[in-house]
Amino acid sequence: MKSYLVTLYWLTICCAAYGQESRKLYSLTTTAGLTAVHVQVKPATYQGKKSVRVADTARVITPELKYAKLPEVTFHNGTIEVEVAGRPLDTAAETARGFVGIAFRINEDDTKFECLYLRPTNGRAEDQVRRNHSVQYISYPDFPWQKLRQDSPEKYESYVDLEVGKWTKVKIVVKNGTARLYVNEASQPCLLVSDLKHGATSRGAVGLWVGSGTEAYFRRLLITPAD
Repeated sequence: MKSYLVTLYWLTICCAAYGQESRKLYSLTTTAGLTAVHVQVKPATYQGKKSVRVADTARVITPELKYAKLPEVTFHNGTIEVEVAGRPLDTAAETARGFVGIAFRINEDDTKFECLYLRPTNGRAEDQVRRNHSVQYISYPDFPWQKLRQDSPEKYESYVDLEVGKWTKVKIVVKNGTARLYVNEASQPCLLVSDLKHGATSRGAVGLWVGSGTEAYFRRLLITPAD
């Protein structure tokens, strides 16, 4: 019995150590390791913090395929944490909201991914309907926000308090076909997705995502795999 307990103890220690080793922090103070996909990426200091700036290069309403990708990452289940700040470009269309978020499970040829993102200008809008659209889930290419809102109103977007251009902490917890979005270290998620459209087994890279007419800043990306 004593031998069994000792073995169990060391197995627990080893598993814990492996979990710590598998976590990876990307400081995002340079563009090293990032691949730009329809965006401009460069180092920046924003509100006194070193970061990378990711900006929409089209500056008009275009498809959601816009991110700085970490191709070395193969993510399936786990947690993605990052600090972000998003705002509309000066040249952006009136409908721009400063869209900023994380794309995950991106496939090799950038034709499929899941994404959770913020609409910072909606967070404190005087229009309640806009507030209700502060955070959003999309799945590229078949489930853009327009289709999800039309087919399943209120299911894939929700309200959370946001400030335009302010540093905001984001955490995404992914498990098989589900994802949970937490903002600013809240104990409860502001958005629950129970049916990730690319299925429970898909995996792929992680990307620093922006929407149309957006400039965004990212720092301290921490990826903790769960498998």
